[in-house]
Amino acid sequence: MNDNLDPIIQKLHEKLGQLWQYLSIDTKKMDVARLDEESIKDDFWKNQEKAKSTLQNKARLEEEITKIEKIKVELQDISEFADLAREDETLAQELETKLTQLEKDIHDLEFHSMLSDEHDINNAIMSINAGAGGTESCDWASMLLRMYLRYAEQKGFRSDVIDSLPGDGAGFKNVTFTISGNYAYGFLKAEIGVHRLVRISPFDSNKRRHTSFASVYVYPEVEDDIEIEINESDLRIDTYRSSGAGGQHVNVTDSAVRITHIPTNTVVACQNERSQHKNRATAMKILKAKLYQLEREKKEEELAKKEGEKKDISWGSQIRSYVLQPYQLIKDHRTGYEEGNVQKVLDGELDNFIEKFLFTRLVKKA
Repeated sequence: MNDNLDPIIQKLHEKLGQLWQYLSIDTKKMDVARLDEESIKDDFWKNQEKAKSTLQNKARLEEEITKIEKIKVELQDISEFADLAREDETLAQELETKLTQLEKDIHDLEFHSMLSDEHDINNAIMSINAGAGGTESCDWASMLLRMYLRYAEQKGFRSDVIDSLPGDGAGFKNVTFTISGNYAYGFLKAEIGVHRLVRISPFDSNKRRHTSFASVYVYPEVEDDIEIEINESDLRIDTYRSSGAGGQHVNVTDSAVRITHIPTNTVVACQNERSQHKNRATAMKILKAKLYQLEREKKEEELAKKEGEKKDISWGSQIRSYVLQPYQLIKDHRTGYEEGNVQKVLDGELDNFIEKFLFTRLVKKA
C-alpha cells in the first residue's frame, strides 16, 4: 500500500510548493506583519473606513495563509507516517483517506489561484434581464435567479434581491441582486452573457417547444475609496412605491429609488428597504459599480486596439444553452463543457462550469 502512496505524496508536495510560490505566501506574510504594525498606531482609527478596509484585507490574507499552512503541516505529517504504513494496513488506509482529502483541498487552492484579477475578491452585483418572448423569458429569468440564489447558499454567501420588475404573467422582466462573500465576483463573472433555454412551455396549452433567452450582467462591488466622479447635476432621481410584497407598513410611502446617470443613460434602482435613504445609498453603490465597470471596459478596449488585438466581447454573447426537451443537456459554448444532470445545475451546482471557464480564460492569458 505504501508504494502506492509515495508517488501521490510526492506529487502533492510539488503542487503545494508551486502554489506557495504562485500565491506569494512569503510576501503575504510580510504584508500581514506590515498591516499589524499599522493597526497599532495611535491614529489608526482616525479614518474608520480605511481602518475597517485594512482589517478586512489583513483577515483575508491571514485566512489564505492559514489554509495553505494547514495543508503543508498535514502533508508533512502524512509523509512522516508513510514508512510505518508499510507494515500497517489500517494506517495505510487511513493515510490514503487523508491524502484524498488533501488532494481536494489543494485542488480548491488551485481553483482560487485562478482568481487573481483586481476585483475578483469583491462582492458581486448581478442583474438578469428577460429577453424577447414575454411570459416564457420572464419565467426563465426567475429560474436563473433561483439558480444563483441556490448557488450563493451552497457557497455560504449572503444574497439580497434589491430591485425587481415582475413579468406580466410570471417571473421577472428584470431583477437585480447582490451576492456577498469572498471571491463572489471572481466566481460569478463566469456567468456574464446570454443564457438560452429550450423546453416544452408550461404556458402553452398545445405543449409546443419554446426557446427563451435572458441576459446576465455581473459587476464587482467597488470599495468606497475607489475614485468615481459622479456629478449630482448628471443624476435624475425618482422615487416610487415599492412593488414587493410585505407587511402592513410596506408600500405606504414612496421609499423606492431610481437613479438615472444622464451622460451614460445608466439606470439603477433599489426598493428592498423601507427607508428611502437606505435605498438611495444602495442605488448609488450600484451606480458606482456600473460606471466603474464601464470605465474599465473602455480602457481595455483602447488597450486592445493599441496592441492590435481583437477583444473578446462576452457581454451580449450566448454563453450557455439549457436544453430540457427533447433531451436534457446543459452546454457551455465557450468551453465545450456539458452536464446531463440539468436539475442539479438549476439547483445551483455551478462549480464545474465556473472552473472550466476560469481555467480556459487562464490558458488564453498565458
